[in-house]
Amino acid sequence: MKKIGLLSDTHSYLDDAVFRHFENCDEVWHAGDFGSIEVVDALTAFKPFKGVYGNIDGGPIRQACPEHLRFRCEEVDVWMTHIGGYPGRYAAQVKPEISVNPPKLFICGHSHILKVQFDPKLQLLHLNPGAAGKQGWHQVRTLMRFDIDGDRIENLQVIELGTR
Repeated sequence: MKKIGLLSDTHSYLDDAVFRHFENCDEVWHAGDFGSIEVVDALTAFKPFKGVYGNIDGGPIRQACPEHLRFRCEEVDVWMTHIGGYPGRYAAQVKPEISVNPPKLFICGHSHILKVQFDPKLQLLHLNPGAAGKQGWHQVRTLMRFDIDGDRIENLQVIELGTR
């Protein structure tokens, strides 16, 4: 079993509370828009880390993180990208692949909208952790924690960090 801490859209602001909330996690995943390489460095130094770059991220982050990351965690096929859309409205850049070869877990950021949605057509779970940073139109900064145990995604928690 792996305990995962998931965040996105930090926009150069990494709240100290992230480290407390992810203290018992095995891995930390970031779904893009880090804002600064220092955020990547801090998360990488903290826990085993996976991340994708977002549309605001410059050269150093794009060298450290790919645009799309497809991997297995336990027995779950995971696809993480920053701009991916959501069930019924997938982004044009992911739609052909996700339709033919859907993952079990599809993670994106970008919208700053916290979303947990099952896609019955593709049999996948879509997660968007919202935004953990202070820039954007969201009102509350959010994170997610969950477990992957074999082929199951369990114990999903939404964590509110406070207002923007």
